[in-house]
Amino acid sequence: MEEREEAEERVTAAQAVTYELRGKSFLVTGGSRGLGYAVTRRLAAEGAAIAICGRDADTLARASCELRRDFDAQVFTGAVDILAPDELEDFTQQAGRELGGLDGLVANIGGKRGGGLLESTREDWQATWELNGGHAVRTVRSALDSLRPGGSVVIVASISGWKPRFPAQYGAAKASEIYLAGALCQELAPYGVRVNTVSPGSILLPGKSWDRLRRRDPATYKTYAERNPNGRLLNADEVARVIAFLLSPASVAVNGAHIPVDGGQPQAGLGRA
Repeated sequence: MEEREEAEERVTAAQAVTYELRGKSFLVTGGSRGLGYAVTRRLAAEGAAIAICGRDADTLARASCELRRDFDAQVFTGAVDILAPDELEDFTQQAGRELGGLDGLVANIGGKRGGGLLESTREDWQATWELNGGHAVRTVRSALDSLRPGGSVVIVASISGWKPRFPAQYGAAKASEIYLAGALCQELAPYGVRVNTVSPGSILLPGKSWDRLRRRDPATYKTYAERNPNGRLLNADEVARVIAFLLSPASVAVNGAHIPVDGGQPQAGLGRA
């Protein structure tokens, strides 16, 4: 009888676990479109206040209007070129002030420059690092004064960071982000801040590369998608839910981890990630 009651208590406790993000504040870089916007919408749906940055002011304005309309969310936005000196740092610090502190951040921006080793330049490699690992370091460093104890950092890497694929500069930059979580979680322990990395696989996003391939060459797209164990590509909300979990108190014991969210995808494939 006691064993059954204890089992019922464990089930009840498990059912009670939620994201618990209502009233919290988060910053998402690149949060106005693609995966970043899916993360932003997931957090706003949970009742969190959001700061988002991106390159295009019109896209930011549209995202902000939708978040306010759909979730009555508090939203702070800023048009930022992360390759420009100080713009990312200025936005991050202002976001912390506007939201009265931060409970976490998602370093989501990424990208690549140049082609293969012989076709790419030193500047291509430097820019690719800055778009990925460099931007993550700068965001975390400039947010430290705003991050509350118990805060959580999620760095969005890629399947390309641990399942190597052309071009090398992109995968190398993403691999550096995976390493960052293990190193920074130790360095930021005195601040009470956790750091983890998520590596998404190929995501089907409207209007993006995989969606264009699906429309242009359905047979090639189908062949690639069906290599995955679930027979399809990811959707952005599947990744966003994992990120929301890592930002939440429910993941308090997860620190310095690298979490693949790729559906078992065998490799990045076709130069995309």
